[in-house]
Amino acid sequence: MRTIIFIAKRLVYSVFVLIGLSILIFTIARVMPGHPARMALGSRAPDWAVERLREEMHLNESLYVQYYYWAKDALHGDFGVSLVTRRGVANDIREFFPASLELTLYAGIFMGIMGIILGTISGWYNNTWIDNLVRIISYIGIVTPSFVFAIFFVLIFGYVLEIFPTMGRLTPGVVHPPLITKMITFDALITGHFAVFFDALKHLFLPAVSLAMGGMAQEARITRSALTDNVNKDYIASERSCGIPERTIMFKYLLKPSFIPTISIYGLDFASLLGNAFLIELIFNWPGLSRYGMNAMLRKDLNAMTAVILVFGLVFIIVNIIVDLIVGYLDPRIRLGAERTQ
Repeated sequence: MRTIIFIAKRLVYSVFVLIGLSILIFTIARVMPGHPARMALGSRAPDWAVERLREEMHLNESLYVQYYYWAKDALHGDFGVSLVTRRGVANDIREFFPASLELTLYAGIFMGIMGIILGTISGWYNNTWIDNLVRIISYIGIVTPSFVFAIFFVLIFGYVLEIFPTMGRLTPGVVHPPLITKMITFDALITGHFAVFFDALKHLFLPAVSLAMGGMAQEARITRSALTDNVNKDYIASERSCGIPERTIMFKYLLKPSFIPTISIYGLDFASLLGNAFLIELIFNWPGLSRYGMNAMLRKDLNAMTAVILVFGLVFIIVNIIVDLIVGYLDPRIRLGAERTQ
């Protein structure tokens, strides 16, 4: 019951966060340099056409009146028409979001598993050559932008070794499975098209790994730091004095508290993947929402820009709620402290 109350409170707070975010992004989008109606119609468009579009978008009204019209439509799921695609923004989001979500999910899985494994190995073999090697890999992953990894992987694995495809979501000629979630790998598994699943997985590998490299290095460093800190705690020394095997200490008593900071940072890194994927989607020609949002910003597509950032904000909120629940499960002190405050 307390968990339900906690989630309900976070959802209520999230509503106010989304309202504040929408006001902030709506205001910034409209004070940015450039006339959106003129940019949408082009420099050769007649003045009467530009003026008519301004009236349709309520750009000739005051800022708070513009926000009122936008919010009223947004509450009904209507985010307006994109000035670039000439379609409803809600339809564009439904089309492009599944591709970005699929890429983010696989990147997040790789980031979490490899980051924790590398961090655990590094912390367990502290101050050895294994630890030093993992730390070097982590430093390289943190300081190198994801698009550099993407270009490197494309050249090595796409053109030199020719192991993985480098463009799109499916090989030309491969039939897309029936649309259920619009995430190809999931749709292929649900409908039993395993050949399509493996083909889509091959297309996902390079962009997902490229996107996950920075976060993987971050998770590895945090996991190593937490392990090396906890291994010197008194309760670990007490367990060793009782003759408990090292393997039992490691997997039963040491890893669980050491994962708490890793999970907290992982949640933020995972949510950031969705918004940071625009260069990866551009390099691999991935039809995702992040690339769509960046094009909207460059062309000052007001409706699309505001809606995309709200989607990213909603993802952050959902991920943070899930992380809080996981951390509360891993550390009873946090869970009990939260219950006392309720």
